Amino acid sequence: MNPPLRFRVYEFVKEKKATTDGDILEALNKSDSASMNELNKCLLDLEILGSISVRWIAKEKRRIEFVETPLEGVKYGEG
Repeated sequence: MNPPLRFRVYEFVKEKKATTDGDILEALNKSDSASMNELNKCLLDLEILGSISVRWIAKEKRRIEFVETPLEGVKYGEG
């Protein structure tokens, strides 16, 4: 059983730090079949969650970067 598509895309981008949508689709199709439509939905979800950043680098090509969020300190006594 394969993990969900969103998790596989997230782990791939996290490992590479920066990649393109074509590279992600190629890697997904090696183990399982995925369409560009499914990948687009997944990338949109991950971008909304703030896990990745998506930028256009050509007319039909996007650069996907992993977003590292710094840990915020916990402030006690406020409220």
